[in-house]
Amino acid sequence: MDNPVLAEVTRGGIVESRHRGAVAVVDADGALVLSLGDIERPVFPRSAVKALQALPLLESGAADRFGLTPAEIALAVSSHSGEERHAETALGMLRKAGRDASCLECGAHRPMGEAAARLLDREGRKPTALNNNCSGKHAGFICFACGTGEDTKGYVGADHPVQRAVRGALEEVTGAAHTQALSGIDGCSIPTYAVPLKALALGFARFGTGHGLGPQRAAAARRIREAVAENPFMVAGTGRFDTRFMERFGQRAFVKTGAEGVYCGTLPELGYGIALKCDDGAGRATEVAMAALIERLLPADADATDAFAPFREVVLSNWNGIEVGRVRAAEAVRG
Repeated sequence: MDNPVLAEVTRGGIVESRHRGAVAVVDADGALVLSLGDIERPVFPRSAVKALQALPLLESGAADRFGLTPAEIALAVSSHSGEERHAETALGMLRKAGRDASCLECGAHRPMGEAAARLLDREGRKPTALNNNCSGKHAGFICFACGTGEDTKGYVGADHPVQRAVRGALEEVTGAAHTQALSGIDGCSIPTYAVPLKALALGFARFGTGHGLGPQRAAAARRIREAVAENPFMVAGTGRFDTRFMERFGQRAFVKTGAEGVYCGTLPELGYGIALKCDDGAGRATEVAMAALIERLLPADADATDAFAPFREVVLSNWNGIEVGRVRAAEAVRG
Protein backbone atom coordinates (compact mmCIF):
# COMPACT_ATOMS: atom_id res chain seq x y z
CA MET A 1 0.00 0.00 0.00
CA ASP A 2 1.35 3.40 -0.98
CA ASN A 3 1.99 6.08 1.61
CA PRO A 4 -0.36 9.09 1.43
CA VAL A 5 0.49 12.31 -0.35
CA LEU A 6 2.11 14.75 2.09
CA ALA A 7 2.67 17.69 -0.29
CA GLU A 8 1.61 18.87 -3.72
CA VAL A 9 3.27 21.16 -6.23
CA THR A 10 0.91 23.19 -8.41
CA ARG A 11 1.37 25.02 -11.69
CA GLY A 12 -1.39 27.07 -13.27
CA GLY A 13 -3.86 25.76 -10.70
CA ILE A 14 -3.14 22.12 -11.59
CA VAL A 15 -1.27 19.67 -9.38
CA GLU A 16 1.96 18.98 -11.26
CA SER A 17 3.80 16.82 -8.70
CA ARG A 18 2.96 14.87 -5.58
CA HIS A 19 5.23 13.82 -2.72
CA ARG A 20 4.22 10.78 -0.68
CA GLY A 21 5.44 9.88 2.75
CA ALA A 22 4.65 8.96 6.32
CA VAL A 23 4.09 10.88 9.56
CA ALA A 24 4.10 9.91 13.22
CA VAL A 25 3.04 12.16 16.10
CA VAL A 26 3.52 10.57 19.52
CA ASP A 27 3.21 11.77 23.09
CA ALA A 28 5.86 11.20 25.73
CA ASP A 29 4.07 8.08 27.01
CA GLY A 30 4.32 6.53 23.55
CA ALA A 31 0.68 6.95 22.60
CA LEU A 32 -0.02 7.73 18.95
CA VAL A 33 -1.60 11.13 18.39
CA LEU A 34 -1.50 11.00 14.60
CA SER A 35 -0.34 8.37 12.13
CA LEU A 36 -0.12 8.65 8.34
CA GLY A 37 1.40 5.92 6.20
CA ASP A 38 3.88 3.30 7.27
CA ILE A 39 5.43 4.55 10.50
CA GLU A 40 7.01 1.21 11.41
CA ARG A 41 9.36 1.03 8.41
CA PRO A 42 12.92 1.83 9.49
CA VAL A 43 14.28 5.07 8.01
CA PHE A 44 17.62 6.81 8.35
CA PRO A 45 16.94 10.01 10.33
CA ARG A 46 20.20 11.57 9.16
CA SER A 47 20.74 15.08 10.56
CA ALA A 48 17.24 15.31 12.03
CA VAL A 49 18.52 13.72 15.27
CA LYS A 50 21.48 16.03 15.90
CA ALA A 51 19.84 17.38 19.06
CA LEU A 52 19.73 13.85 20.48
CA GLN A 53 23.31 13.20 19.35
CA ALA A 54 24.42 16.26 21.33
CA LEU A 55 23.00 15.04 24.65
CA PRO A 56 26.25 13.32 25.77
CA LEU A 57 28.17 16.57 25.22
CA LEU A 58 26.11 18.24 27.94
CA GLU A 59 25.52 15.22 30.17
CA SER A 60 29.25 14.51 30.41
CA GLY A 61 30.01 18.00 31.70
CA ALA A 62 32.26 18.68 28.71
CA ALA A 63 30.14 21.62 27.55
CA ASP A 64 30.55 23.28 30.95
CA ARG A 65 34.19 22.33 31.27
CA PHE A 66 34.98 24.27 28.09
CA GLY A 67 32.47 27.03 28.77
CA LEU A 68 30.40 26.46 25.65
CA THR A 69 27.94 29.30 25.13
CA PRO A 70 24.28 28.85 24.15
CA ALA A 71 25.25 29.87 20.59
CA GLU A 72 27.90 27.13 20.51
CA ILE A 73 25.49 24.56 21.91
CA ALA A 74 22.98 25.54 19.22
CA LEU A 75 25.67 25.11 16.56
CA ALA A 76 26.38 21.62 17.90
CA VAL A 77 22.89 20.54 16.75
CA SER A 78 22.95 22.42 13.46
CA SER A 79 22.96 21.74 9.74
CA HIS A 80 24.23 25.21 9.05
CA SER A 81 24.69 27.17 5.84
CA GLY A 82 28.44 27.63 6.23
CA GLU A 83 28.18 31.37 6.81
CA GLU A 84 31.02 33.24 8.49
CA ARG A 85 29.37 33.22 11.91
CA HIS A 86 28.88 29.47 11.66
CA ALA A 87 32.49 28.76 10.68
CA GLU A 88 33.89 31.15 13.27
CA THR A 89 31.73 29.67 16.03
CA ALA A 90 32.80 26.12 15.17
CA LEU A 91 36.44 27.19 15.27
CA GLY A 92 35.85 28.88 18.62
CA MET A 93 34.48 25.62 20.04
CA LEU A 94 37.54 23.72 18.86
CA ARG A 95 39.93 26.28 20.35
CA LYS A 96 38.21 26.05 23.72
CA ALA A 97 39.10 22.35 23.68
CA GLY A 98 42.67 23.13 22.62
CA ARG A 99 42.13 21.92 19.06
CA ASP A 100 41.80 23.42 15.59
CA ALA A 101 40.05 22.67 12.30
CA SER A 102 42.60 20.01 11.35
CA CYS A 103 40.87 17.69 13.86
CA LEU A 104 37.55 17.78 12.00
CA GLU A 105 36.77 14.51 10.21
CA CYS A 106 33.57 15.65 8.48
CA GLY A 107 35.22 16.67 5.19
CA ALA A 108 34.99 19.99 3.36
CA HIS A 109 32.30 21.20 0.99
CA ARG A 110 31.07 24.49 -0.40
CA PRO A 111 28.76 26.34 1.97
CA MET A 112 25.11 25.40 1.61
CA GLY A 113 24.23 29.09 1.72
CA GLU A 114 24.53 30.74 -1.68
CA ALA A 115 25.72 34.06 -0.28
CA ALA A 116 28.38 32.34 1.82
CA ALA A 117 29.61 30.34 -1.18
CA ARG A 118 29.83 33.47 -3.32
CA LEU A 119 31.79 35.27 -0.60
CA LEU A 120 34.41 32.53 -0.66
CA ASP A 121 34.60 32.79 -4.45
CA ARG A 122 35.03 36.57 -4.36
CA GLU A 123 37.80 36.29 -1.82
CA GLY A 124 39.51 33.45 -3.66
CA ARG A 125 39.20 31.10 -0.71
CA LYS A 126 38.51 27.39 -0.83
CA PRO A 127 35.95 25.90 1.54
CA THR A 128 37.26 24.09 4.59
CA ALA A 129 35.74 21.60 6.98
CA LEU A 130 34.51 24.59 9.01
CA ASN A 131 32.11 25.36 6.14
CA ASN A 132 30.72 21.84 6.25
CA ASN A 133 27.11 22.01 7.43
CA CYS A 134 27.98 19.47 10.14
CA SER A 135 31.08 21.23 11.51
CA GLY A 136 29.24 22.35 14.64
CA LYS A 137 28.16 18.82 15.47
CA HIS A 138 31.69 17.56 14.87
CA ALA A 139 33.17 20.35 16.99
CA GLY A 140 30.80 19.18 19.72
CA PHE A 141 32.02 15.60 19.31
CA ILE A 142 35.62 16.78 19.65
CA CYS A 143 34.76 18.79 22.78
CA PHE A 144 33.06 15.70 24.20
CA ALA A 145 36.10 13.54 23.47
CA CYS A 146 38.52 16.06 24.97
CA GLY A 147 36.31 16.65 27.97
CA THR A 148 36.17 12.94 28.76
CA GLY A 149 39.85 12.26 28.11
CA GLU A 150 39.39 10.35 24.85
CA ASP A 151 41.63 10.53 21.80
CA THR A 152 39.90 12.58 19.10
CA LYS A 153 41.44 10.63 16.23
CA GLY A 154 38.86 8.47 14.48
CA TYR A 155 35.98 9.93 16.49
CA VAL A 156 33.63 9.31 13.55
CA GLY A 157 34.04 5.52 13.77
CA ALA A 158 31.24 3.39 15.16
CA ASP A 159 33.56 1.81 17.75
CA HIS A 160 34.99 5.11 19.02
CA PRO A 161 33.82 6.01 22.56
CA VAL A 162 32.18 9.19 21.21
CA GLN A 163 29.97 7.30 18.77
CA ARG A 164 29.25 4.55 21.27
CA ALA A 165 27.95 7.19 23.68
CA VAL A 166 25.90 8.84 20.94
CA ARG A 167 24.42 5.52 19.89
CA GLY A 168 23.54 4.73 23.50
CA ALA A 169 21.75 8.05 23.91
CA LEU A 170 19.80 7.53 20.69
CA GLU A 171 18.72 4.05 21.75
CA GLU A 172 17.64 5.11 25.22
CA VAL A 173 15.72 8.20 24.12
CA THR A 174 13.93 6.62 21.15
CA GLY A 175 13.47 3.19 22.71
CA ALA A 176 14.63 1.59 19.45
CA ALA A 177 17.63 -0.66 18.92
CA HIS A 178 20.27 0.92 16.67
CA THR A 179 21.74 -2.17 15.05
CA GLN A 180 24.72 -2.74 12.79
CA ALA A 181 22.40 -4.57 10.38
CA LEU A 182 20.39 -1.36 9.84
CA SER A 183 23.29 1.07 9.81
CA GLY A 184 25.00 3.20 7.20
CA ILE A 185 27.47 6.05 6.89
CA ASP A 186 26.10 9.59 6.97
CA GLY A 187 27.27 12.38 4.66
CA CYS A 188 29.63 13.67 7.36
CA SER A 189 31.10 10.17 7.94
CA ILE A 190 29.50 9.26 11.28
CA PRO A 191 27.25 6.18 11.62
CA THR A 192 23.54 6.56 10.97
CA TYR A 193 20.96 3.97 12.04
CA ALA A 194 17.57 3.22 10.50
CA VAL A 195 14.70 3.18 13.01
CA PRO A 196 10.91 3.52 12.71
CA LEU A 197 9.31 6.96 12.51
CA LYS A 198 7.21 6.08 15.54
CA ALA A 199 10.38 5.63 17.63
CA LEU A 200 11.84 8.91 16.37
CA ALA A 201 8.64 10.74 17.29
CA LEU A 202 8.76 9.21 20.78
CA GLY A 203 12.35 10.31 21.15
CA PHE A 204 11.44 13.90 20.34
CA ALA A 205 8.42 13.84 22.64
CA ARG A 206 10.80 12.86 25.43
CA PHE A 207 13.37 15.44 24.29
CA GLY A 208 10.70 18.14 24.40
CA THR A 209 9.32 17.27 27.81
CA GLY A 210 11.99 15.39 29.74
CA HIS A 211 9.36 12.76 30.50
CA GLY A 212 10.93 9.30 30.56
CA LEU A 213 14.44 10.71 30.81
CA GLY A 214 16.66 10.81 33.87
CA PRO A 215 17.18 14.19 35.58
CA GLN A 216 20.59 14.77 33.99
CA ARG A 217 19.40 13.95 30.48
CA ALA A 218 16.22 15.97 30.89
CA ALA A 219 18.29 18.97 31.97
CA ALA A 220 20.59 18.53 28.96
CA ALA A 221 17.59 18.41 26.61
CA ARG A 222 16.15 21.56 28.17
CA ARG A 223 19.45 23.41 27.77
CA ILE A 224 19.65 22.44 24.10
CA ARG A 225 16.08 23.63 23.45
CA GLU A 226 16.77 26.91 25.24
CA ALA A 227 20.03 27.44 23.35
CA VAL A 228 18.34 26.86 20.01
CA ALA A 229 15.41 29.14 20.84
CA GLU A 230 17.91 31.86 21.80
CA ASN A 231 20.12 31.30 18.74
CA PRO A 232 17.99 29.97 15.86
CA PHE A 233 20.40 31.38 13.28
CA MET A 234 23.04 28.91 14.40
CA VAL A 235 20.83 25.89 13.68
CA ALA A 236 20.47 26.63 9.95
CA GLY A 237 21.14 30.14 8.64
CA THR A 238 19.87 33.09 6.65
CA GLY A 239 16.50 32.37 5.07
CA ARG A 240 16.46 28.71 6.07
CA PHE A 241 13.22 27.09 7.26
CA ASP A 242 14.45 25.88 10.66
CA THR A 243 15.89 29.29 11.54
CA ARG A 244 12.88 31.27 10.33
CA PHE A 245 10.41 28.94 12.02
CA MET A 246 12.10 28.97 15.40
CA GLU A 247 12.67 32.72 15.24
CA ARG A 248 8.88 33.00 15.15
CA PHE A 249 7.89 30.27 17.59
CA GLY A 250 10.82 30.11 20.01
CA GLN A 251 10.51 27.38 22.60
CA ARG A 252 6.99 26.51 21.49
CA ALA A 253 8.44 24.40 18.67
CA PHE A 254 11.77 22.74 17.97
CA VAL A 255 12.24 21.53 14.38
CA LYS A 256 15.22 19.95 12.67
CA THR A 257 15.71 18.87 9.08
CA GLY A 258 17.56 15.80 7.92
CA ALA A 259 18.75 14.74 4.49
CA GLU A 260 16.56 12.69 2.15
CA GLY A 261 13.25 14.13 3.24
CA VAL A 262 13.30 13.52 6.99
CA TYR A 263 12.06 16.04 9.55
CA CYS A 264 11.73 15.73 13.32
CA GLY A 265 10.41 18.12 15.92
CA THR A 266 8.75 18.58 19.26
CA LEU A 267 5.96 20.72 20.69
CA PRO A 268 6.91 20.88 24.38
CA GLU A 269 3.72 22.56 25.60
CA LEU A 270 1.66 19.68 24.16
CA GLY A 271 4.20 16.97 24.96
CA TYR A 272 4.28 15.78 21.34
CA GLY A 273 7.11 14.52 19.17
CA ILE A 274 6.87 14.58 15.38
CA ALA A 275 8.74 12.57 12.76
CA LEU A 276 8.07 12.51 9.03
CA LYS A 277 9.74 11.05 5.98
CA CYS A 278 9.07 11.98 2.37
CA ASP A 279 9.49 8.88 0.20
CA ASP A 280 11.31 10.66 -2.61
CA GLY A 281 13.60 12.62 -0.28
CA ALA A 282 12.24 16.04 -1.29
CA GLY A 283 13.04 18.75 1.24
CA ARG A 284 10.52 21.15 -0.30
CA ALA A 285 7.78 18.69 0.65
CA THR A 286 8.89 18.08 4.22
CA GLU A 287 9.07 21.76 5.11
CA VAL A 288 5.48 22.58 4.17
CA ALA A 289 4.28 19.30 5.68
CA MET A 290 6.00 20.03 8.99
CA ALA A 291 4.58 23.55 9.10
CA ALA A 292 1.07 22.28 8.36
CA LEU A 293 1.34 19.57 11.02
CA ILE A 294 2.41 22.04 13.68
CA GLU A 295 -0.32 24.46 12.67
CA ARG A 296 -2.82 21.59 12.94
CA LEU A 297 -1.60 20.59 16.39
CA LEU A 298 -0.92 23.89 18.14
CA PRO A 299 -3.87 25.73 19.69
CA ALA A 300 -5.28 28.08 17.08
CA ASP A 301 -5.31 31.87 17.37
CA ALA A 302 -5.29 34.71 14.87
CA ASP A 303 -1.62 35.58 15.41
CA ALA A 304 -0.54 31.99 14.88
CA THR A 305 -2.62 31.68 11.71
CA ASP A 306 -0.85 34.69 10.23
CA ALA A 307 2.53 33.43 11.40
CA PHE A 308 2.11 30.11 9.61
CA ALA A 309 1.20 31.70 6.27
CA PRO A 310 4.80 31.93 4.88
CA PHE A 311 5.51 28.30 5.83
CA ARG A 312 2.43 26.28 4.99
CA GLU A 313 2.38 27.23 1.28
CA VAL A 314 5.48 28.32 -0.62
CA VAL A 315 5.18 30.47 -3.75
CA LEU A 316 7.19 29.35 -6.78
CA SER A 317 8.37 32.07 -9.16
CA ASN A 318 10.16 31.90 -12.49
CA TRP A 319 13.26 33.87 -13.50
CA ASN A 320 11.12 36.90 -14.34
CA GLY A 321 9.64 36.93 -10.87
CA ILE A 322 6.24 35.71 -12.08
CA GLU A 323 4.37 33.37 -9.75
CA VAL A 324 4.02 30.03 -11.53
CA GLY A 325 2.85 27.72 -8.77
CA ARG A 326 3.00 26.71 -5.15
CA VAL A 327 4.23 23.97 -2.85
CA ARG A 328 1.52 23.15 -0.34
CA ALA A 329 0.76 20.53 2.27
CA ALA A 330 -1.76 17.91 1.15
CA GLU A 331 -5.16 17.50 2.76
CA ALA A 332 -4.09 14.39 4.67
CA VAL A 333 -1.55 16.51 6.55
CA ARG A 334 -3.72 19.59 7.00
CA GLY A 335 -6.53 17.53 8.51
